[in-house]
Amino acid sequence: MSTITNEIRYLQLADGLTKAINNGSLSAGSRLPSVRSCAQSHQVSINTVVAAYRTLEDRGLIEARPQSGFYVCTPSSALVPTASASKPVDEVLDLIETVFAAQSNPIFTNISLACPQTSDFYPSAKLGRVMASLLRRQPDLISKYALPPGSHRLRQQIARRGLTLGMVTNPSEITITHGCMEALQLALRVTTKPGDCVGLESPTYFYLMPLLASLGLRTIEIPTDPQQGLSLDVLELLLQEGRLNAVIAMPTVQNPLGYTMPLAAKKRLANLMNDHQVPLIEDGLYAEIQFGSSLSPAVKAFDRDGWILFCSSFTKTLAPDFRIGWIDGGRFSEALHKLKAVSSMAEPALLSETLALFLESGGYDHHLRGLRRRYATQVEQARILINRHFPLGTKATRPAGGFVFWIELPPSVDTVALYHQMLQQHICLTPGTLYSPSGRYRHAFRLSCCYPFNDSYTWALAVVGAAACEISGLPAGVGW
Repeated sequence: MSTITNEIRYLQLADGLTKAINNGSLSAGSRLPSVRSCAQSHQVSINTVVAAYRTLEDRGLIEARPQSGFYVCTPSSALVPTASASKPVDEVLDLIETVFAAQSNPIFTNISLACPQTSDFYPSAKLGRVMASLLRRQPDLISKYALPPGSHRLRQQIARRGLTLGMVTNPSEITITHGCMEALQLALRVTTKPGDCVGLESPTYFYLMPLLASLGLRTIEIPTDPQQGLSLDVLELLLQEGRLNAVIAMPTVQNPLGYTMPLAAKKRLANLMNDHQVPLIEDGLYAEIQFGSSLSPAVKAFDRDGWILFCSSFTKTLAPDFRIGWIDGGRFSEALHKLKAVSSMAEPALLSETLALFLESGGYDHHLRGLRRRYATQVEQARILINRHFPLGTKATRPAGGFVFWIELPPSVDTVALYHQMLQQHICLTPGTLYSPSGRYRHAFRLSCCYPFNDSYTWALAVVGAAACEISGLPAGVGW
């Protein structure tokens, strides 16, 4: 995670201690120096040490023990089993509902919804022409039932596009779904049963928590580094102990952190899942919006025995209202076809064939190139605004693609309270506590850059930054 300023002492101390923990100088289970002795040895204030230790707690690296002090987490103690510690699902849904209500209100300025909301981000006119031409040539499309697993023509195009992410798949193994959320739901239903335990990145996409709860599934948060991704050492320990029945992860352009796992880590992740024969549900929603000159392959590209299910959709790149998603089910493909049939039958043939024709034309690649450039530019513009308006000690991830990234404010800023305060200003953000089953990250929030950078958007960031400065008592405007 890159720091908004390199001159914040508590962050320097936290980063130094993080390195000591990672290289083994501070071993798992060892006690950290007391706050007072640490302050003396590093020549900093007690408040600086407290802030540093809180940062390490938020990173999942240390834990506070009453009347004893701070200790380095062991791999197992870094995990948070949410069956006993999770936020009530109704509380999460209520907050999500409030966020969505504000997001859909035109008087609000939105800086958090992860869905581009203007036609500038979509080839709407081109898709409209393709659909009109298709209807003229095949007017009977709207008078026929579409049957699972969905349009063969679209599944062929999806399989062809999969090659750009290193995946070699058969169209017969692909199921067309109602967006990526249904793909994830079907993947969970076909690989788990009520009472099973699913491993999650932490932080992770907020709608996964109520989805898992609705299926009667328990969760374990796995520590996740904003550059390296899911902790594979912790994952391996959990797999060895037989504590996981499935894992959901977003190894490429993760939401909300924005990272892409290094290639070696992706290969190790694929091997772990295949060796232990535990399904990995890979969410590839943003995988084609990478900023690099070449695309990092999906973990699915290294799947040996079909234990990785790859889910994605066209809602973020082409047509959100079409709600066309898909899943490459590996060894679970046949079961997914059947489950889709009894769940929601199939997706509309007209919409599926329209997308297939657009993909065949080559227009999608041209569209993606422009989209990647625009999002890369807007992410950097947003980081500049954060640097200008947010308080000392603010940190921001540097995304490898997509249009969302993660903001961590000084520990004294509660983003749930900030969220409610901003509603009074008609500004909507999503507080960090939504992104953790156990309600962590109260001082963080996700920022979305999929809006026109107009006066309203830049004003909203300035207002949020000023409020965070007031709460924390820290000044803004620190240059890199």
